[in-house]
Amino acid sequence: MKELITKTIDLNTGSPEEKRAEIRNYFLKTWAVDELLYNQLKDDSVFYHRGDPLRHIILFYLGHTAVFFINKLYLAKIIDRRINPKFESIFAIGVDEMSWDDLDNRHYDWPPVPEVRAYRDEAKELILGVIDNAPLEMPIGWNSPFWIVMMGIEHERIHLETSSVLIRQLPIDKVVQGVFGERCTRDEEAPVNVLVPVKGGLMKLGKPFGHPLYGWDNEYGSYEEEVGDFAAARYLTSNREFLEFVEDDGYNTRSYWTDEGWNWRNFRQAQMPLFWRSEGDKYRLRLVAEEIDMPWSWPVEVNYLEAKAFCNWKSAKAGKTYRLPSEAEWYRMHEASGLKDVPEWERAPGNINLQYFTSPCPVNMFGQGEFFDLIGNVWQWTETPITGFPGFKVHPMYDDFSTPTFDSKHNLIKGGSWISTGNEATVHSRYAFRRHFYQHAGFRYIQSDVQLKIQQADYEMDPEVTLSCEENWGDAFAKEPPVAKKLAEIADELLKETPGARILDLNAGTGRLAFELAVKYPDVTALDFTARMIRIPIQLQEQGYVRYTMKDEGELVFYRDVVLDDFGLTATKDRILFMQADAMNLKPNYSGYSLIIVPSLLEELSDPKLFLAQIHQRLNDGGYLMLASDYDWDGEKINRDRWPGGFKQDGEPVTSFDGIKEVLEKHFYLHDEPADILRAVKKSSRITEYRLLQVTIWKKKA
Repeated sequence: MKELITKTIDLNTGSPEEKRAEIRNYFLKTWAVDELLYNQLKDDSVFYHRGDPLRHIILFYLGHTAVFFINKLYLAKIIDRRINPKFESIFAIGVDEMSWDDLDNRHYDWPPVPEVRAYRDEAKELILGVIDNAPLEMPIGWNSPFWIVMMGIEHERIHLETSSVLIRQLPIDKVVQGVFGERCTRDEEAPVNVLVPVKGGLMKLGKPFGHPLYGWDNEYGSYEEEVGDFAAARYLTSNREFLEFVEDDGYNTRSYWTDEGWNWRNFRQAQMPLFWRSEGDKYRLRLVAEEIDMPWSWPVEVNYLEAKAFCNWKSAKAGKTYRLPSEAEWYRMHEASGLKDVPEWERAPGNINLQYFTSPCPVNMFGQGEFFDLIGNVWQWTETPITGFPGFKVHPMYDDFSTPTFDSKHNLIKGGSWISTGNEATVHSRYAFRRHFYQHAGFRYIQSDVQLKIQQADYEMDPEVTLSCEENWGDAFAKEPPVAKKLAEIADELLKETPGARILDLNAGTGRLAFELAVKYPDVTALDFTARMIRIPIQLQEQGYVRYTMKDEGELVFYRDVVLDDFGLTATKDRILFMQADAMNLKPNYSGYSLIIVPSLLEELSDPKLFLAQIHQRLNDGGYLMLASDYDWDGEKINRDRWPGGFKQDGEPVTSFDGIKEVLEKHFYLHDEPADILRAVKKSSRITEYRLLQVTIWKKKA
C-alpha cells in the first residue's frame, strides 16, 4: 500500500514532459489502489451482491470507473472510438440515488467478472495511450485533454472511497480481511470532549479559477460570509460519547429528530449507528472487511440525521444550542488551526490520504492546533446544503457532477477521511451526500447562539437549463404555444386510433412534451443526455413547481415560478418515466414503442446517420418515428461524413431530408409530406431567436 500513496498534482508548474510522466504515474497508482480494494471480496460471485439496496451491485462500480474515462474521452473527442458500447451504457449511470438512476436488475444483462476485468485492461491501455500522446501545454486548464484525464483519475479516487463504504455493508462472510493495508490497532479510554472558543470573522470561500490543483466545478467561484463567534468541540464525537445518546433512548425519542430524521429512523428501525453491532451489553464495530471489539476512542460514524439528533439531544440536556458547523464555520476552524493544503504537506497532518491506516483511529491521535482531526479520520457533516458559489460554472464534459445535488437534500461533508485521497484531501473539496447516506463520516458539534446562515439557491440559474425552461414553460407568461405543445398535437393526430400507445421522447429537456403526451397516453418515457436538464421535470413531477431566472438585460434578471397545475398537467404526471440516457447508446429496455419523437436532437448527436440506421430496433412494427430538426449541422461537433445531408455530392446538392430518407427507407416509408413549425427560443427580455424545424413522420414497415 505504501508504494501506492501519492498526492494530487500541481497542474501549473513544470515542463510538459515532467507533467506527462507525473500524470502517468498518478494514473497508474490510482488504478492499482482501486483494483486492490476489490481484492477484499471473497470471490467473484460477491460482485453480484448489493452493499446497499439503493445502490447498484458491486460489479457496476468495478466497471464504472473505467467506463467513465472512455465516455468522457469520447465526449471530449480525445478518442474517436468506443471500446464496448454495451458496457459504456450499462456501467455509465447510477451512483447517487437520483430518480433517473435505473437500479432495476431486470434492465441489465450483467456480464461475467472476467469480461469486466478484460474491459478494464483494454481501457487502461487506451488511457495510457492518451497520456503518452495527447498534446500537453502548461498550465493545464479546463480545456486541456489532460483536464479530462485528471477528471477520470480524481473520479476514480472518489469511488475508491464510496465503493469501500458499499463493501463495508456486505455480509461479513463475503469479504476477506487484511488484504487492503493495515488498520489501526490502537484504542484507549476516550477523551472527554471540551469546547474551544473560536473567534468569528469574514470568511471568503471558493477556489479561484487557475488554481494549481484539479477541482470539481462546485469548488470555483467566490462567496463571503461573516461568521460569528462560536465554540467547537476539540475532538470529533467518539463512539463512547455517542453511546450516551444511544443509552438515553435517543433513537426512540421523537423530540430529538427532525421530521426527515424521524421518518428515516422509523423506516430503518434504527437503534444505533449502521456499523455498530450489539451482542448483549457488548458492542462491536464493522470495518470494511472485519468486525472488531468496539474501539470507544474512535470517531462515531453516522449519517447527518443521526448527528443532528445527537446535537438536539445535547441541547435539551444542557439548555444550550448545539449544532453542526456550517461550511464557513468549518473553514474558520481550519484557518484558526494553521493547517496547510496538500502541496505543502511533507507528510499528511492527519489520518488521511491512506498515509497511516486503512481505518479510523482514536480521536486524540492527530492534533492540529487546538483541535484534533479537523482533517482526516472521518468526514464531518455540516449544516450546509450544497449549492454553487457565485460565479459557479458547469464543466461541459461533466455537467451532472454538481447540479443534481443543488436540491437542498444534499449536505456538505468536510475534512476527508482515512481513505480520502487526491482532490478529496484538499481544503477546497466540496462533496455532498443525501442526509440519510452513510459515508466514512462522523461529526464535530459546535455551541452557538448565532443564527445559522444557509446560502439559498432555490431558483435554477444554469443558463442552458433556464433557456430550456423558458422555451418549454414560458407560455405561462406569453401566449405563443411552445414547440413541445405543437409536437404533442401532431402525435395526437397520429395515434388517435392507438389510445394505449407507448411513447419515447428522446430529447426531454425540461419536460413539456412528455407532460403534454401523458394527458392522453399512459406510458411515456422521456430521456435526456444531461442530469441537469432531467432533474427539472422530475422536480415538477415530484413537487409540482420549479423556479428559474431569466436574463432581462445586461446584468439584470427576472424570476419565473412554474406551477404544473396551472397547465392542467398534474393529474397524469405519474404516467411519465424521466431518465438520463445517451440516445446514441441506449439500453435494450428502451424498446417496444408505438411512437418515438426526436425533437431538435439529430443536430446534437455525434453520429446522426448511425442513430437513424438503428432507431427502427426501438419501434414496434407499424410504429411511427417523428423527427423535428433545423438541420444546423456543426462541423466542430459532428464529422461531416456523419451528416445525413446539407452538402454537395458529385456536384449536386444533397438535402438533409434526402439523406435521412436514404438511411431510413430500408425500414420505413414516409407517412406524410414534411411540414415546418416555428421554434422560438427566448434568450432575454428583448432577444428571441426563431428557427424553422422540419417535421417528418416515418412509419416502420411490418
